[in-house]
Amino acid sequence: MRVSKLALTAASMVCGAAILASPGLAQPAPAGHTVSLTRDERQALQALEAAARGTDRAAQDAALAAARAAAQSNDARHALAHYQLEIGRARQDAQMTGQAVDALVSSGLATREEMPSLLANQAARAFYAGQHNQAERLLARAVELDPQNAAVTAEYAQMKSQIGSALVRGGRNAEAQAQFAESVTLLQRAIELQRAAGQPVPESWYKRAVALAFDHNLGPQGVALAREMVAAYPNPANWRDAMMVYQRAVQADPALDLDVRRLLRAVGALAGERDYLEFAEALGRAMPGNATTYADEVKAVLDEGVERGMLSSTEPRVRQLNTSNNRKATTARSGLGRLRTQALAAATGTPAREAGDAHFGFGQYAEAAELYRAALQKGGEDPNLVNTRLGAALALAGQRAEAETALRAVTGPRADLAGFWLVWLARRPA
Repeated sequence: MRVSKLALTAASMVCGAAILASPGLAQPAPAGHTVSLTRDERQALQALEAAARGTDRAAQDAALAAARAAAQSNDARHALAHYQLEIGRARQDAQMTGQAVDALVSSGLATREEMPSLLANQAARAFYAGQHNQAERLLARAVELDPQNAAVTAEYAQMKSQIGSALVRGGRNAEAQAQFAESVTLLQRAIELQRAAGQPVPESWYKRAVALAFDHNLGPQGVALAREMVAAYPNPANWRDAMMVYQRAVQADPALDLDVRRLLRAVGALAGERDYLEFAEALGRAMPGNATTYADEVKAVLDEGVERGMLSSTEPRVRQLNTSNNRKATTARSGLGRLRTQALAAATGTPAREAGDAHFGFGQYAEAAELYRAALQKGGEDPNLVNTRLGAALALAGQRAEAETALRAVTGPRADLAGFWLVWLARRPA
């Protein structure tokens, strides 16, 4: 399976990107505060308001200069800062915007609703100036002021991640790891807040959280976030990244690798020649001795790759695999009935599990499910492996309720894989 560059798929999140308010002359003020302006201040601010609504830069600059000269009271300077902020944002002038933000914060008249965005802007500028501790303190204060603000919480998470990267560059890896862990936890919190508010969670939040968890070996968090990501945004790229996160978090074995590839095929996330060839070769390695358990599944995988334009039937490796498996598949198909009869009559569950695998490989999912159930009843096989495959077979056979029951019975490391099957199953028609 090709290893995608998971971290590169995460859309960047810019600190201080929260929308800053730009209200009119009647500015918000703390409860109980009465705005008091002199006649000269009011006239200057009214002229500035009119200029701010236009596009004439010279007129705006003149109005700003006049308002600065007239503004003697804190109320006037607070109102002036709002208009400067509006003009700075319209011009995309970072310096003007930053000056306005600082004036609003220092005025003491910014409302509790305004402060988190203002502090986030200050934090971003502090970070890029190399003042990491100051940046962190500012965003911590923003979150403290509005703990239910998902966007500010997500920005705080991004700040933690950036600080972690800076610490890595300074060789302070243990401290960096703590920052990355906090970043993932904060992103989880932001996702929960966004959902609780009934708002869609940006895909970039999931991608960033999953990438951080993957890059910094935060297995359990990464798997949980990956499952949420594909539940919300079930595109092939996200499924591939989710399975990569899962496989890093558990101890790999050939049987688990095979079942992961089957899920990727079911969700349409196999991509490119390498995926299909490695899947076919993994199936070949899983066949004990000269057995033909997965021969038809090898053929089906190769045929699908050719049909989707991912493989060329004339490519030497594809031709060789087809040649070696076509005869095995024909032999296996002719012996399926006998294999089933022998498995059902056997004293232990191993023949039934192997026969179930063979029927699964031929796409005979209902028959495979019957044999997996027999394997569970007879015993001698890992019930978590069998229930995983039973659930997958039932899911592919369209027996949703029965598949859910089997998948929910899976425990241990495979429980997360079963959870991913349940996510995929939830989006299929009942």
